Amino acid sequence: MRIAAPALTPEQTYKLMSGIVVPRPIAWISSLGPGGKVNLAPFSCYTFVSNTPPMVGVNIGRKAGLRKDTARNILDHGHFVVNIGDESLLDAMHASAEEHPPETSEAELLGLEVIAGDAVATPRLAAAPISLECRFHSVTPYGETGAEFFVGEVLVFHIRDGLARDGKIDTEQLRPVCRIGGPNYASLGPIVTKRAIRQTPKSIMTDGQ
Repeated sequence: MRIAAPALTPEQTYKLMSGIVVPRPIAWISSLGPGGKVNLAPFSCYTFVSNTPPMVGVNIGRKAGLRKDTARNILDHGHFVVNIGDESLLDAMHASAEEHPPETSEAELLGLEVIAGDAVATPRLAAAPISLECRFHSVTPYGETGAEFFVGEVLVFHIRDGLARDGKIDTEQLRPVCRIGGPNYASLGPIVTKRAIRQTPKSIMTDGQ
């Protein structure tokens, strides 16, 4: 099969690419909406973009040409929290993708407890095994549908006791979920361990390098 990309509609392209770029980790983002309500929404175009300082990035599209609540909230307040859900939170994570008015709190609708942030005003999810308190860093637009790539600097890592060992996350204990094509998700599955590959240590770049 050969498909010419320019012939596809945005919706057709999304369906195709969301089934190709798999599996995708999910950033379950909490942000502050109108009246201080805690907005909650999952985004699967998510990755990390820097380790010093630690930064994460998420692509947030638009609906009918308008920014989603999460994007507006981040720009309005300058901070947000990336919560990492595990298998036990999958139903709530999926349900939080439902569209609601900006003043509606998905956390309240789903009965999810939140905890005040340490470094930012946005609360985090109490049930999430990992939460990253982020300060807004930058946003870059891409494409013709108004999609934007938001980058946040991680100020505080909240990690459930027992998940971090020797400075690394025990992924098997984390039990993360990922997004694949359509309303479909997958769990971790078997872990395959290979020999460690020698790598040059990372360093901090100085001006002029």
